[in-house]
Amino acid sequence: MNSIGKRLEQYTAKCPQEVLLLTVEIADEQDTIAVFKGFSSSLMRSTVFDADVPVLPDGANILNIDRVASPYNPEAPRYIQQGLSWEAMEALLSEAGV
Repeated sequence: MNSIGKRLEQYTAKCPQEVLLLTVEIADEQDTIAVFKGFSSSLMRSTVFDADVPVLPDGANILNIDRVASPYNPEAPRYIQQGLSWEAMEALLSEAGV
C-alpha cells in the first residue's frame, strides 16, 4: 500500500491540470504542501531534494485539501474545490485508481 503522500502525487500525475494544496500538521507545526504533476513541495519551509524523503510524513494530520486549477497562481488561485476532508479526497483517489 502506498503512503498518503505517494497516492496524492500519483493523483496529480494522472490529473496534471490540478494542483493540490494541503494544510497539514506535522509534529505540532502547521505547514502548507503543494502537490503537482507527481511531486510535493512545502510552501512554508525548505524541501529536501530527494524523492525518497517524503514531504508529507505518514504521521501527518491532514487538516484540509484544496483542489486548484493549474497553473497555480498564489495571487489569484482558481479553486476547483476548497476545504476537502481526507475522506472526500480518498474518494477522488479511488476514482482515479490510485
